[in-house]
Amino acid sequence: MPAIVDKSLCNACESCIEACPTEVISMVDGKAWVNPEECIDCEACIDACPEDAISMVDG
Repeated sequence: MPAIVDKSLCNACESCIEACPTEVISMVDGKAWVNPEECIDCEACIDACPEDAISMVDG
């Protein structure tokens, strides 16, 4: 279950990018994006997001 970003909540603070141990999060069109094929489901980005914009979903 890779992490997914709710773009309506993302404020582009990049906290998730800094927290990701595998560097699979990038900014796309001013919002965070998680590469679902490389996400290791560690949830570090979820804890780091101050806007609660990231969650785990069935993939």
